[in-house]
Amino acid sequence: MILKRLKSNSSVSLILVPIVSLALWVKSIQQPLAYDFYPGEQENVLFALFFQLVKNSDLAQVVSGILLAVALAYLMQLVNDRYMFIRIKSKLPALLFAIVIGGIVPMHTLHPVYFGAVFVLLAVYRLFSAFEIKRPYSLVFDVGFLLGIGALFYLNLLVLLPAFMIGIVILGREAGWREFVIMPMGFFLPFIFALSFMALKNQFLETIAIFQENIITPVNHFQSNIPLQVYVVTLVLLTIAGSVGMFKQYDTKKISSRKYFTVFFWIFIFSLASFVFMPVTSHEMLVITAIPVTYLIANFFVFMKSRFWSELLFILLLVIVVSMQFSFNIFNG
Repeated sequence: MILKRLKSNSSVSLILVPIVSLALWVKSIQQPLAYDFYPGEQENVLFALFFQLVKNSDLAQVVSGILLAVALAYLMQLVNDRYMFIRIKSKLPALLFAIVIGGIVPMHTLHPVYFGAVFVLLAVYRLFSAFEIKRPYSLVFDVGFLLGIGALFYLNLLVLLPAFMIGIVILGREAGWREFVIMPMGFFLPFIFALSFMALKNQFLETIAIFQENIITPVNHFQSNIPLQVYVVTLVLLTIAGSVGMFKQYDTKKISSRKYFTVFFWIFIFSLASFVFMPVTSHEMLVITAIPVTYLIANFFVFMKSRFWSELLFILLLVIVVSMQFSFNIFNG
């Protein structure tokens, strides 16, 4: 049984992460394509520094993307191992994240969202440390600061700031007004540093224009992308199933696990809200949305009692992810 072995606590699952990622990205490595950035997307302050190193090589961009995706998978596992919100020890989150990202074929290259996702997970790691702590002011500042750095790679992360502010209310003990001031202060501090530096280089107005382009530029990569639409529907159905399973387990889970998953719920909601309220948001945000979705689906598979249905659903997910590698090329000529 495939899933039975993969959801164990064996390090084999961790070894499989780069292997599975490479297998799912192999077509992009063989035929590398640079991402179709809208004006200003690749010029966001911190991402531009890294993009300069690989902008002349499509292959280097794809390789950079897969390395970041693998790093994210391991970071996903690190967060779960540290806080144990999936109460059974399992290495499934890392492998499942690699599989989920592997299905988002248009994102099989370098994009600012991968750097942003790293800082989202680091912010989650710090946020969860605030559980039942009175006056966690330094932690709250760190969370905001990490999100702010991530936003200098991928500006759309600003939509997640309210989710993390709600998170500190959920996790902290006797949260007050100071937390609601400190976190935004931490978030905007990297922007103050960046704009001050750009002002010294006489590039202040150009940087403001780049920020503006990264907020108001209308983008829609979903339109007429039938394979991606089908894949998103698949993830939505698994997310619904995972949510139903979570509600059934809710009373049996520890208080900390309940609160951690509630925080992930708000991150999920605000990432979805960006598709509605931010015209610049498109399929790249799925990388961020995949973080809470992966944890929820992993929890679903780990605790699913029916071995037959769990194996069947997992194999179905694998088949759809693999088919995405080919259907994307078919529908895009």
